[in-house]
Amino acid sequence: MLFLSVNKNFSCRITFEHLCYLPAFFTLLLQYIFQVFNSKTAELLSHHQVEIKQEFPREGWVEQDPKEILQSVYECIEKTCEKLGQLNIDISNIKAIGVSNQRETTVVWDKLTGEPLYNAVVWLDLRTQSTVESLSKRIPGNNNFVKSKTGLPLSTYFSAVKLRWLLDNVRKVQKAVEEDRALFGTIDSWLIWSLTGGASGGVHCTDVTNASRTMLFNIHSLEWDKELCEFFEIPMKILPNVRSSSEIYGLMKAGALEGVPISGCLGDQSAALVGQMCFQDGQAKNTYGTGCFLLCNTGRKCVFSEHGLLTTVAYKLGRDKPVYYALEGSVAIAGAVIRWLRDNLGIIKSSEEIEKLAKEVGTSYGCYFVPAFSGLYAPYWEPSARGIICGLTQFTNKCHIAFAALEAVCFQTREILDAMNRDCGIPLSHLQVDGGMTNNKILMQLQADILYIPVVKPSMPETTALGAAMAAGAAEGVGVWSLEPEDLSAVTMERFEPQINAEESEIRYSTWKKAVMKSMGWVTTQSSESGDPSIFCSLPLGFFIVSSVVMLIGARYLSGMP
Repeated sequence: MLFLSVNKNFSCRITFEHLCYLPAFFTLLLQYIFQVFNSKTAELLSHHQVEIKQEFPREGWVEQDPKEILQSVYECIEKTCEKLGQLNIDISNIKAIGVSNQRETTVVWDKLTGEPLYNAVVWLDLRTQSTVESLSKRIPGNNNFVKSKTGLPLSTYFSAVKLRWLLDNVRKVQKAVEEDRALFGTIDSWLIWSLTGGASGGVHCTDVTNASRTMLFNIHSLEWDKELCEFFEIPMKILPNVRSSSEIYGLMKAGALEGVPISGCLGDQSAALVGQMCFQDGQAKNTYGTGCFLLCNTGRKCVFSEHGLLTTVAYKLGRDKPVYYALEGSVAIAGAVIRWLRDNLGIIKSSEEIEKLAKEVGTSYGCYFVPAFSGLYAPYWEPSARGIICGLTQFTNKCHIAFAALEAVCFQTREILDAMNRDCGIPLSHLQVDGGMTNNKILMQLQADILYIPVVKPSMPETTALGAAMAAGAAEGVGVWSLEPEDLSAVTMERFEPQINAEESEIRYSTWKKAVMKSMGWVTTQSSESGDPSIFCSLPLGFFIVSSVVMLIGARYLSGMP
């Protein structure tokens, strides 16, 4: 999306972003002068977006093509610049570029050719479950050094085990490492390296927020950790340099924005925290995207959760600036359940239709949907869970299932909010929200009802892109965006108040918890992690052999009959 706003400081900001389940966001920042009418923010919207294809080569595997991701960025930059021209805005006024991305998705590429050595292994991917279980046995029960150093539980979610799988199973990756040609990175690293020159001098770096999601980064020393790299058997030479979230990393080497500095880099949830201006200890936001992510700023101190939340780096907005931390509740499936209803079940033709279906009935009629497609994340961290729809009757129809899907997003948010309130000790009085799903008014009202606190949505819900723009504009050497509290503009908000009584809210929530318990323990570790075909792939041959034996026995039996 191209977002142009004129604020009280007379600076015009243009934000370009990928929406809808994309692994990367790009943000363009433009400083321009406009007249401000009535001392209020004026806004002008335009957009271009490209949806990236997801590949599911096997059950539980999720991949994307890194070259397609990069090409989509170039396409969106070109189209955005064209639209700026149509608005009579000179693109030479674009001062900086910021990058934000889904954090844990893993890429390995050849630094000599610039070619990816395998598809990007997406954060939702489950192929490494047996690796996680085997590594867990090597961590002493009284000394979980992985969690104490990284703030993260050992899980398929994070990059280290995905990288370990690539090193174990992809010969092209193994050979490139042996020949010192391999580079590893999350999507931000892949994009920055490619856009700043690639094989011809591209900058191989990441920022502290993305590094903190690899399970190889010490969130206290802010460095790659030798003990963690040895534990996961990851060669440190393939890791990117770790930088702050706001500094000039390099210049664009091609395209319409050649020469423009890339000066902001934040993982998507950290970018949303910045975009929501949650700079104070105790401020929190919830982002509704593919998954659902609730972050609470804990200031300059690491707070370790006792209720299933993650400790993560929130941001470090400058080389000489302090690092800030956050508690995070991560839900794997939020917007992805809407996509599933569209692409897998076909009960809607577009994501927007779900609001219409849910509005028709106004209730799930006792139907509960637990979308544990990738197991359960916070606060359970239960990989054996799988999705279930329960409470079905002959009366249940697609409208009730649509409503139950929206409720599921809200119930999952309630679970992580409850955990955060227990860890922080002071319950949130309201919830700040953002992300594409917040355009769904039924969802927002349901969320207020289920949390039984007000839900507050900014007028520009895609705050992830705004946060990346703020980081890029505030970088030393760019300096077109001040992050000082007195310089930050107030954001207009839409507010949703609870409309049901607290008792009804609790009854619905307790029934949901019963459904969650029923979703657990459905699967055991698959033995096919290496990618070898499972025995079930030979079922047609098996049926042929069995049927041949049966026919032979039958023929002999019949030939012996009088």
